[in-house]
Amino acid sequence: MSTTPAPAPLLIACALGIEHLALRAGERGGAGGPVTVLRTGMGPRAAERSVTRVLADPALTGAAVLATGFCAGLAPGMHPGDLVVAEETRDPRGSVPCVGTELLVKELVRTLPGRTVHTGPVTGSDHVVRGNERSDLLATGAIAVDMESAATLLSAVRAGERPVAAVRVVVDAPEHELVRIGTVRGGISAFRVLRSVLPAFFEWHRSLLLPRR
Repeated sequence: MSTTPAPAPLLIACALGIEHLALRAGERGGAGGPVTVLRTGMGPRAAERSVTRVLADPALTGAAVLATGFCAGLAPGMHPGDLVVAEETRDPRGSVPCVGTELLVKELVRTLPGRTVHTGPVTGSDHVVRGNERSDLLATGAIAVDMESAATLLSAVRAGERPVAAVRVVVDAPEHELVRIGTVRGGISAFRVLRSVLPAFFEWHRSLLLPRR
């Protein structure tokens, strides 16, 4: 008698307690398989350690990995609460192409009507980017920067072949720099958006489980 293979799990990784709180507040059923929401801690080294450790669990063999949380927008005209879907993530160690970008954009537009969704490369940094450094990174072709996405996805693919993606919410932008996340309107707006994204993530995950034609 044949058995149906168990659905592939989904690992959603974020860095900050406020990001984890937003995701847990929005968590509902509807994923294609088991879901783990991982708080990695802040910075690329913390993300690399946490993701590598968690993916060593046999229960997460082949798990899809999606990095999320807040980011700094690099392009003029970006606003807090905008969404960024990475086409690839980059850091000094290399780039990782993302899977299912078009589907994520479609589902985010459907889930959060009226929200602007940007697509392009997301670059990694080991510190908070401010001022002129933003324009330097924009000149490389990146549209957003954060400290964990690139490290998360690089660690994920090094741990084994799997689909990966990154979706970030703009918390500050060239014309809207924040001093502290969560203390001004932009941080609150980004929190509300992050709280609402999980249905789009679950649709992305389910699509990965469908037979390819």
